[in-house]
Amino acid sequence: MNLVTPLLIMTTAAAIAQPASTTRTTFHRETSVATTIKADESIIWALLTNASDYPRWNSTITAIQGTIALGEKIVLKSTLDAKRSFKLKVKELQPAKKLVWGDGKGQRTFTLRNNGDGTVTFTMHERIGGLMFPMYAKYIPNFDESFNAFAADLKKEAELIQKKAN
Repeated sequence: MNLVTPLLIMTTAAAIAQPASTTRTTFHRETSVATTIKADESIIWALLTNASDYPRWNSTITAIQGTIALGEKIVLKSTLDAKRSFKLKVKELQPAKKLVWGDGKGQRTFTLRNNGDGTVTFTMHERIGGLMFPMYAKYIPNFDESFNAFAADLKKEAELIQKKAN
C-alpha cells in the first residue's frame, strides 16, 4: 500500500451511501452496496445495459461480450479473476428499475429507485451459493472493494453525463 491508497479508499467510501458489506453462511455469501446518484434513471440505465461500454467507465470489468437483454447470454471478464470468463444469463430486466444476471452458482441484481429529488438510489446485490458452496467458497475473493469501486465508477460517470446534458 502506498500513500495514495488510503486516500483512494477514503474517497471511494465517502462517495458510497452504503459501503459494500458481505454476510456469510455455510451455504451462501451475499454482498451488497448502495449509492445515491445525481442523474436521471435513463442515464444510469444506459450505462448498466451497454455491455461493450463497461470497460470504458467501470474499473472492475475488463470486458462484457453479448447483449444485455432479457434471456440473452453474456460473457463477463472481471479484475477479480482476470483468467476467468463468467458465462451469465440475463434473468430479469425491468427498464430503468431492475437488472438481474447470473449462472447456476449465483445471481447479481442491480436496482434503481428514483428518490423524487433529482437523485436515484443504485443498489447492487450478489448472492453466491448452493449445496456445494462450502467446497469452493475459500477460492472466491472478497467482493467488498470491487463493489465499492463499481458503485463509485457508476456514480462518477452518470453524474458527469448528467452535468454535460444540463
